[in-house]
Amino acid sequence: MNSAAPSPVGDARPAVADVLSRALAAGLVGPDRPVAGFLDTAGILRSVEGLRTAFAGVPDVLHTFAAKACPLVPVLRLLAAAGMGCEVASPGELRLALAAGFEPERIVLDSPVKTGSELREALELGVAVNADNLAEVERVARLRRADCSSVLGLRINPQVGGGSIAATSTATDHAKFGVALRDAGAGDRIVEAFARHPWLTRLHAHVGSQGCPLPLIAEGVAAAHRLAAVIDERLGERRVTGLDIGGGLPVNHADDRVTPTHAEYVAALREAEPALLDGRYRLVTEFGRSLLAKNGFLAARVEYAKDAGGRRVALTHAGAQVATRTVLLPDAWALRVSAHGPDGRPKTSPALRQDVAGPLCFAGDVVAHDRELPELAEGDWVVLHDAGAYCFTAAWSYNSLPRPAVHGYRAAADGGGGIVFATVRSAQTLDEIVRESGLDHADALLRGPGDAPV
Repeated sequence: MNSAAPSPVGDARPAVADVLSRALAAGLVGPDRPVAGFLDTAGILRSVEGLRTAFAGVPDVLHTFAAKACPLVPVLRLLAAAGMGCEVASPGELRLALAAGFEPERIVLDSPVKTGSELREALELGVAVNADNLAEVERVARLRRADCSSVLGLRINPQVGGGSIAATSTATDHAKFGVALRDAGAGDRIVEAFARHPWLTRLHAHVGSQGCPLPLIAEGVAAAHRLAAVIDERLGERRVTGLDIGGGLPVNHADDRVTPTHAEYVAALREAEPALLDGRYRLVTEFGRSLLAKNGFLAARVEYAKDAGGRRVALTHAGAQVATRTVLLPDAWALRVSAHGPDGRPKTSPALRQDVAGPLCFAGDVVAHDRELPELAEGDWVVLHDAGAYCFTAAWSYNSLPRPAVHGYRAAADGGGGIVFATVRSAQTLDEIVRESGLDHADALLRGPGDAPV
């Protein structure tokens, strides 16, 4: 990227209510635009700066952003301009990273299921690749050309256990990722792979994310560090030159506090293995949620409010299509919800316990159960906080609902309290949904029995 990222210095953080009010006044949301996502541009850059500061004492580190956390080209381009690399886990994410302007040597491909053609493309581009298993290492050996510039690594599963959310714990005994390090003979097989392939120079470990405590994450990284020392000793040379330590810093969804911090993460690493940060190995990080979640919110209009069984139910346009994890696993992924009036200002009416439900046609489509909020009524707005990652940027197409618009915002440069918006993604149109759903092949199933097969 040649363009410079805008500086967050001096940018006041606009209050969510102010952003929503200005968005309503600007027509970005309203009765016919009843749901949208918003991203705090300066906040994202401050989070990047906080990450960089936390690792300031580490001699050699590449910070990559996990594209799955917010797969939007303008956001990725902002991060590329801020000096980040990009971690991708699919052909689509690789294409997004390239479109955003990341140089191939600053991209890491981590998909656990890579086809031969996907590997071939990455190797030809010079993208770093972490093989998920020993069979994939041999596939890379067959595809890799002698002049390949890709940094190549192997993912291990340190098998240190899981956190409070099983679905995001990737270092359990039976996790699908990496080579299970504590299985019988696994260490010897890993050393043998490094012995056969001198181009294998990196180890990758990722314990999990939300629900995983810092000591557990650090223990998994320390296991990779110890394995690197074993490989070097057994081979009689310095073979491992880098450790990809993943990301996974949890996010506090209970209030506005940023906790734990990246600095606390670094402290946990230092406590688990002091030599990890001494510069012997180049470190690669892959943070996503911790950089974006608290820098985004979702706004949705209350279309109707009614009572059922003695409880108020607010029917909004925010459901599982934009907060999938929250709806399907409400205890693990609860999001804060705030109530706002038709003008976007916070409601101050008496509170009562109520459900905040979404528009999808199944009973479980509820983003907040029995939550105490100011009484919601038709025309009000609800805000889902800490939604900048894995929410509206990863919309689910259930019921063929259109993907919502996403807007970036920042305080106006003149310091007068204004807010500047920039469209990051336009709302999906109904025509686009129809085309995406096979319009070009509308008559494909109407052919008679005598028709020749395509």
